[in-house]
Amino acid sequence: MGIVVERFDPMAVTNVSLQTIEADGTKNPGKKFGAVGSVGGETTLREIIKTEEGVEVGKKVKPQKMDLTVSAHIKVQVLRDIFGFSNDQLKPGIYSYGSDSKGKRFTLTADAIDEFENVTKLIAFPDCVSATGFTFTIENGGDEVALMEVTLAAYPDDSKQMYYEAIVSELEDTTIPDTWHTQFDRTLVEAVATP
Repeated sequence: MGIVVERFDPMAVTNVSLQTIEADGTKNPGKKFGAVGSVGGETTLREIIKTEEGVEVGKKVKPQKMDLTVSAHIKVQVLRDIFGFSNDQLKPGIYSYGSDSKGKRFTLTADAIDEFENVTKLIAFPDCVSATGFTFTIENGGDEVALMEVTLAAYPDDSKQMYYEAIVSELEDTTIPDTWHTQFDRTLVEAVATP
């Protein structure tokens, strides 16, 4: 094992990538998301409460999904993939968004950086979709170009995991960082049984 990291204070997020998933489950190579300002997430939990004679005596919580918020200057094709813009039956260069638009499923990956310790954490959400419809704001005379905010839902993959992370300096397999943002899936991170 590499160097064990005991403290990680993320200060920046970079190298955000999106790998779209086709209807048959095949994954397209990752593409850059755009210039990201922030990524945040919160887990939605399902509570199971045990009562005895009308009194709560126990509770278990089970993670169901993660709600993510990404603020970024999003690349045009990434935005079209997330919300399902289409140019079907339209002239070249024309795209539309409407009641039949279907955003693509995708894997979202990023690097979280601790600049004090010079440590990078790879993060991945294996099965995401847009959780809201397409929204935008255009402001005349603004002092800076506003970041677009998108709300995403991250669901568990086939292994019931909705979030993966790896601190680069702790990895034994040094090929993982090379493919994390272009070909992330469970087989990349799963331990291989030794005979």
